[in-house]
Amino acid sequence: MKWIEVKIITSHEAVDSISNILHEVGAGGVVIEDPQDLEIFQKEKGNWDYIDESLLKLENETVIIRGYLSETPDLLEKINLVRKRVEEISQYDINLGKGEVTTTEVHEEDWATAWKQYYKPTKIGKHIVIKPTWEEYEKKPDEDIIELDPGMAFGTGTHETTQLCVEFLEEHIQSGNNVLDIGTGSGILGIAAGKLGSSKVVAVDLDPVAVQVARKNITLNDLDHVVEVREGNLFDVIHEKADIVVANIIADIIISLSKDVHKFLVDKGIFIASGIILDRLDDVKEALEKQNITILSIKKMGEWAAICCTI
Repeated sequence: MKWIEVKIITSHEAVDSISNILHEVGAGGVVIEDPQDLEIFQKEKGNWDYIDESLLKLENETVIIRGYLSETPDLLEKINLVRKRVEEISQYDINLGKGEVTTTEVHEEDWATAWKQYYKPTKIGKHIVIKPTWEEYEKKPDEDIIELDPGMAFGTGTHETTQLCVEFLEEHIQSGNNVLDIGTGSGILGIAAGKLGSSKVVAVDLDPVAVQVARKNITLNDLDHVVEVREGNLFDVIHEKADIVVANIIADIIISLSKDVHKFLVDKGIFIASGIILDRLDDVKEALEKQNITILSIKKMGEWAAICCTI
């Protein structure tokens, strides 16, 4: 399978903004090559197996960000949007640095090899540890391990939006709950729900490759009896209600979904919405409140927010 690597040369100051741009257009992995990581390497050598020699050649104030996009019909549109939004960053008094955007075609096996250099076991929430299948990890008594082989298109579970969802799931899921995971990607949130005690999880995604990846990861975690993945539009493939609906998508889709979420939630059920960049948080809150959805809590991490609410 072929993918497009979008490479942006920028400054430390613009890293968060550009990473957000790549995530919002659907980049499955965002790799940041920062010479300042060398300082971490020197202090915590035990946490690194490999360091890319190209980091040694970068100027101290230069950062390279790489995002990976699948070859979909709207690929050119996404690349042009990235270019446009990167150019606009300077308008917000953010130092863009060189601001150079280039693209390269890569094969999945090449990307996978590179990705493994950066991807290590990571604890998200209080109990969930995301562990790549090729890494060793000693489980602690209060931890649940999610084995993950994400492929390049759907992320690793370490992004802030996923972490916020897991925190809310840990707070609200009860043994035996039914959970609906909208836009499942690599299946992380559906698997987390299964690990946390859900008796039935339905995970939905429009992308057939995402469905394939999610099913693989569900099998890796021995949860085929709990988590079912369905391919298609939410309204076409879901005909039951859940105790908890979790949607880690983007603000505009959450706003649209707010009008219909009651169709998929039991009375007093929990709706967890994430993938909301902070600039759009008020828009999402307003949309939810217009639908008489009660906001219970808001969590923020980095440039992102998640909302937990009920009907």
